Amino acid sequence: MSHPSPNHGDRRGQRVELIVLHYTGMADGASARDRLCDPEAEVSAHWLVHEDGRAEALVPEDRRAWHAGAGSWQGRDDVNSRSIGIEIVNPGDRPFPMAQMDAVVGVVRAIAARHGLGPAAVIGHSDMAPDRKCDPGPRFDWARLAREGLALAASDGDDHPLTESLDAIGYPPADPEARLAAFRLRFRPWGRGPESADDRQAAASVADAVPGRGVGSG
Repeated sequence: MSHPSPNHGDRRGQRVELIVLHYTGMADGASARDRLCDPEAEVSAHWLVHEDGRAEALVPEDRRAWHAGAGSWQGRDDVNSRSIGIEIVNPGDRPFPMAQMDAVVGVVRAIAARHGLGPAAVIGHSDMAPDRKCDPGPRFDWARLAREGLALAASDGDDHPLTESLDAIGYPPADPEARLAAFRLRFRPWGRGPESADDRQAAASVADAVPGRGVGSG
């Protein structure tokens, strides 16, 4: 299904390196689509995935959609020029239905195949902008994507300094508490309180899974 948005531009010579997942933060899919297709809003995404599993193409994948805003990943900014953006209909306060997650898996798998991307390329909006964004939020089923081989997962790792591991994963410079919160939001949503050994070990395990950026092999 296609519902073209006028809000896009040239990729500025960049190739697609990332897939960025968002929740819409709006009451329903129709409201989200209207905003993503409103020229005055100046926001958009390549794909919009509804609660019932319908996936709408809003911006061609060879164009630069306006979904990521300020932020960076693995030391590079202008994430819009280097990514595909997927907006998932959810106000941010509820689980993602099974039909919707099935559709997200399908859309991510197809995008990854088209652009030759591995699981390390799939990130959340909160990952690249930890000081200002929290989507797709703690209720998003990252574990499902990881089981499908479409995203990274944390496991037991060595106890490396947290800052070193988060740098290696790709988190941008930000307040240390914001970076820890963003990491927990995705990989340890049950984590609370000050930084712990569990946080450090989980972050080291994720960093070691990022091609060419691990902290445990040096």
